[in-house]
Amino acid sequence: MKINIPQLYFSKLMRAIVEFEMIEDGDHILIGVSGGKDSIFLAYALAILRQRLHKDFRVSALTINPMFKDETTGLPAPFDTERIKQFMQSLDIPYDTVDVDIAGAIEEQAGKSPCFTCAYFRRGAMNHYAVEHGMNKIAYAHHNDDAVETFLMSLLYSGQLNTFTPKTYLDRTGLTVIRPLIYFREMPNIYVFKPLNFKSKKEIIEAIPYHGFQPVPSPCPHDGNTIRQTVKELIVQLEKTTPDLYDHLASGMRQGALGELWPAARTRDEMRDTYFRYLGRKN
Repeated sequence: MKINIPQLYFSKLMRAIVEFEMIEDGDHILIGVSGGKDSIFLAYALAILRQRLHKDFRVSALTINPMFKDETTGLPAPFDTERIKQFMQSLDIPYDTVDVDIAGAIEEQAGKSPCFTCAYFRRGAMNHYAVEHGMNKIAYAHHNDDAVETFLMSLLYSGQLNTFTPKTYLDRTGLTVIRPLIYFREMPNIYVFKPLNFKSKKEIIEAIPYHGFQPVPSPCPHDGNTIRQTVKELIVQLEKTTPDLYDHLASGMRQGALGELWPAARTRDEMRDTYFRYLGRKN
């Protein structure tokens, strides 16, 4: 299979790899592959890097089957891992699948966010597999939109300024998580006025013709009905009146972007001490 991407794509990929020093000689990288457009493009991109990057590294791929059931029939939800397997074979990437009863875990933890539960068990399964098979890195297909949405979700739903980083060391397992697609856009807001010379930035979607793989439909019954989807749509709405909103959010994720903030909230004991000291009374 002849594999290639436009130079602009390769430059974005290399920017992330070099800036965050994601890949080194001797690495064995496990790619998390769901069959969606993001993870398929990631596998394709790493196959290209394996040819063109002057580093000696290996890649393998793993799909976690969350074992969801069809809500109508009660039978296992369709999940075409065979087609994913064939595509990985065409890229000469060793491939495996693991069944993890995420559906059951979500039912048992009713009331908690299904996305949180799903992500928790997926990460655990990926980490376990990587350690068990002697791999030292895990690659996820999170892109720039994911990072910006996570940043805004963190502020809106937890009152914190936080997002995932392009490269993360997991000290409990000794694994390093990398996100090579971190500079790629999924899809810009098509409703915002753009100048005539504006070039589309929906690189992930527009990459499909390059690798030729039509995404496997997600078996998740919550797909499209999540907090992330709500935040994604919120950004789209706000960009209608603030065209630079996305770029500002992306800039705000960087260290050093913070301006003046309030001091940390004081505990009850600290407030009591402050109260007596301020009023000149003995505690």
